[in-house]
Amino acid sequence: MRKGARAAEYENAIQWLSDAGLVYKVCRLSKVAMPLSFYFEKDAFKLFLLDVGLLGAMAQVPPALMLIGDNVFSEFKGAFTENYVLTQMLASRNVVAGYYSKENSSMELDFVLQVGTEILPVEVKAEENVKSKSLRLFITVDNAGSDMHGYRFSMKGYKEQDWMTNIPLFAVSPFISRKAEYGKINKV
Repeated sequence: MRKGARAAEYENAIQWLSDAGLVYKVCRLSKVAMPLSFYFEKDAFKLFLLDVGLLGAMAQVPPALMLIGDNVFSEFKGAFTENYVLTQMLASRNVVAGYYSKENSSMELDFVLQVGTEILPVEVKAEENVKSKSLRLFITVDNAGSDMHGYRFSMKGYKEQDWMTNIPLFAVSPFISRKAEYGKINKV
């Protein structure tokens, strides 16, 4: 896509790719509430490829580069990790996904999921150096007093905090599948 392109110019192509199951279209949410699909802003969305291996091949990224711990490819690692997490979350088939960004703010939640009757705000981090400023603000300020709990998927191990739980990247699929099957659970 060319820089500054409008979605309308590519609407048919995007719809075809989505219908073929080659890309996932994740819409921005105007509000975080149930049902999420009611609050989709159809004109604001992100596209994710169905497979991270294909994403890496299309970007011509040598696999060894993904394992390097420095900042050589940090921006791509973030996008790659978000793509991986989304494909793992959607594998359970009982998940509705969107993303949320506050107007006139840099605050953005990577994903907001509807899993059964629960809404899960999600932040994705590609490294062990994790700060979830947007997630913290959303949970502790915007939704203070509610029972909403945030989830961060990262390279760090499992860790529970009062407002957020960190889930290791390797456990995304089992965690979401368990949530989809059993609903709200206190401990993972």
